[in-house]
Amino acid sequence: MAVARDTFNRRSLGPTLNGHVKEARVLMVGAGGIGCELLKNLVLTGFGEVHIVDLDTIDLSNLNRQFLFRHEHIKKSKALVAKEAAEKFNPNVKIVAHHANIKDAQFHVGWFGTFKVVFNALDNLEARRHVNRMCLAADVPLIESGTTGFNGQVQVIKKGVTACYDCTTKEAPKTFPVCTIRSTPSQPIHCIVWGKSYLLNEIFGASEDQAVLDVTENDENSSEIAELKKEAEALRKIRESVGTEQFAQMLFDKVFNADITRLCSMRETWKSREPPKPLEYKSLIEQASTALSSKSKILKDGQRIWTVEENLVVFNDSLDRLSKRMLSLLEARSEGMPKPTITFDKDDEDTLDFVAASANLRSHIFGIERKSRFDIKQMAGNIIPAIATTNAIVAGLSVLESFKVLQGAYDKAREVFLTPFAPQRLLGTDRTRPPNPDCPVCSIYNTSIEADLSRATLNDLVETIIKLQLGYGEKEFAVNSEAGVLYDPDEQDNLEKSLGDLGIKQNSFITIIDEDDEDTFVNVVINVQEAELADKPIKGLEADQAPTIPRKPKRALPIQTNGVSQTNGKHAADAEAPSNDKKRSRADDTESPQAKKVKSAAAAAAGDDVVIIDDDVGTGAIEIID
Repeated sequence: MAVARDTFNRRSLGPTLNGHVKEARVLMVGAGGIGCELLKNLVLTGFGEVHIVDLDTIDLSNLNRQFLFRHEHIKKSKALVAKEAAEKFNPNVKIVAHHANIKDAQFHVGWFGTFKVVFNALDNLEARRHVNRMCLAADVPLIESGTTGFNGQVQVIKKGVTACYDCTTKEAPKTFPVCTIRSTPSQPIHCIVWGKSYLLNEIFGASEDQAVLDVTENDENSSEIAELKKEAEALRKIRESVGTEQFAQMLFDKVFNADITRLCSMRETWKSREPPKPLEYKSLIEQASTALSSKSKILKDGQRIWTVEENLVVFNDSLDRLSKRMLSLLEARSEGMPKPTITFDKDDEDTLDFVAASANLRSHIFGIERKSRFDIKQMAGNIIPAIATTNAIVAGLSVLESFKVLQGAYDKAREVFLTPFAPQRLLGTDRTRPPNPDCPVCSIYNTSIEADLSRATLNDLVETIIKLQLGYGEKEFAVNSEAGVLYDPDEQDNLEKSLGDLGIKQNSFITIIDEDDEDTFVNVVINVQEAELADKPIKGLEADQAPTIPRKPKRALPIQTNGVSQTNGKHAADAEAPSNDKKRSRADDTESPQAKKVKSAAAAAAGDDVVIIDDDVGTGAIEIID
């Protein structure tokens, strides 16, 4: 008599839990290091239906740890190849692969709501936060996981029960002053940041959003920022020549000759250091004849440090590829749509080649060590070397925690930390934390609307949905979208504009902030679903679904002291009993400050911008901001 495939699973898990597993429809976001291990576990455990979403393609550097992929799979979709490989492990499991961005409109809140559990196997902060937000809106449990070298973490997230991904603040990332990046680089990373976050943005991106430069004006850098704006204007003129034969030389002469000559004229700056040496395009291109003849070989060799002439060849070639892409995007742009941009991605060969060549040419000018494209990819993409064993352990822990979720046993769920160099033990566990009442993401009320985005106006939203259906009435409130403030008592110019004209699209989130001091509602987040409506341009809750929006808790008044560090008549030292807690301290056990309202996207960009070079403390997440 043949033994059923799940016989041993049924014995290990019990018939009830095994039944839940076989019936479960789960989503796995990310098919990389953790994703390969996690998919293998999910399939062998017998989860009934597994959906995979990943936009990435397979790279040679993935093959040392992402065991579902082989050399013949390079350049192919991770999600599709992972599906094909994992189906052989267990033909009883249905696997659906999506080669797409998890932020695409097709993956809306309703779609998330069709899953029993969502597993995050991502390597960047922005996508993690998006999935966290979508799972909260759909009220679907999320199992968050991440690794950083030998360290790893698994966290169960359930709306209203546990803390979400954004309940704790992340350690402030390191910054580089704009004057260092633009005028006095001294390390390879300075030149890489310049190429990635300044030059690429100015030519092919949005020059107003230099997301990794600290542009806070002070006495030391105000003149440099003024010069930066002047140079940005000159670069915009060069950008207009994209696609012409003169484009590469015009850009080269500007950033590697004219700008460097200007810096050399600032004699005070170079009293104690070697001044930079500008490059001449014509003389350098004459010396690059040998490199030109072996261009394809150079482009394939990313492990070797290229010569200056080879970097010029790669610079010109990558500019040609990026120019063709930009012209194609401009040609395909519909009327009224914003101008297309090309942003850096560590897996985009065109942008990586451009940043690598630009950074190395600048390094040569300033007498800084050049780096190989492989090293620059790691530094520009903020990659911490991944360890296959860490991925395997974290993937296994994720599935173990999912068993508790399927049983609804959230009181037994744990945050698990993999810390191999800790003095006590390899795995540390902690009880799940309750939601942070000040969290701007999970301490909110979620709802959704349907809208004909071309017909529905902001006034329809304010009057019909917010004031009438949500019960704001005469309250003072602000309406925010991803782009900034759409409406508040002092900003009513947008009321007659359609939601589509205001940048609202399928799956957008709109946040309502109650500005009354008394009986204050928590923030309300509305998920927008595009629909063709016959009668009204906007549709919200049904008449019998009147919401009960929670109120924000009132703040306790701070305890007054008498100026000598006394509390209630006792010295501060006496007021606290010594702690005998032997648990390790957690870097994220701090209160999350309440999110401040941003007036506009431009205002947000005017603040202190930073370059991320560290991973998130205590989360194992690698923060990548492009």
